[in-house]
Amino acid sequence: MTREYPLTMYRLFGSTKPPEVVAPDESPISAEMMQKVVHTFALVGESIAEATHALLAGDRELAKHVVQQDVVIDSLVNDIVAQVETLLVHGSLLSSDSRASLLTLLRVMPEVERNGDLAEHIARRAARGMGTEMSPRSRGLVERMGEVACTIWREATDVILDGKLEATGAIEDIDDELDDLHVSLTAELTSGSMSVPVAVELALLARFYERFGDHCVNLARRQIGRDGAD
Repeated sequence: MTREYPLTMYRLFGSTKPPEVVAPDESPISAEMMQKVVHTFALVGESIAEATHALLAGDRELAKHVVQQDVVIDSLVNDIVAQVETLLVHGSLLSSDSRASLLTLLRVMPEVERNGDLAEHIARRAARGMGTEMSPRSRGLVERMGEVACTIWREATDVILDGKLEATGAIEDIDDELDDLHVSLTAELTSGSMSVPVAVELALLARFYERFGDHCVNLARRQIGRDGAD
């Protein structure tokens, strides 16, 4: 069954109508490419949630699944970017709006891929059993960071795919919470409750979550710039 997409999503890619009913020079984005974009966003959201769960639950099989899934995400992004580049090179009849939309997509997808990489980095540490060596407080902070990362990704997805620009303010606030959690977790690392090697790895984990939030903010800002909002 063909998935139905909100019209705001088609507007992101230079059209006010679904791809199957627009003229060739009105929207260069096919339904197949649209499906790939949506699937990629969904996989990244799943990956950050599963990586956090794998870390805290000591689920090494789930961690390995996230690592393998990152290969799929990378492949999807590479396919999308290659298609967009081809359209830009050969689309001499593209409208200025369509070309701008393709350029936005070209900038957005590498950022999405980087968030998939961050989830993969977390999963690799889960696969090594790091979660069992964390202090109770650090486990609580990481659990919350995982929850907040999932929330901010949903908001970023709403902005990029559904054009819900009103979610941008919420993204900034959520990112602030991630930054605060990062500070709290860093303070916990200095308490001496964990060995130095574990504390070093946990400092990297905290940074991964913080960067995940930063990328979400960047994604939202790119969409604002595309639509000419302040």
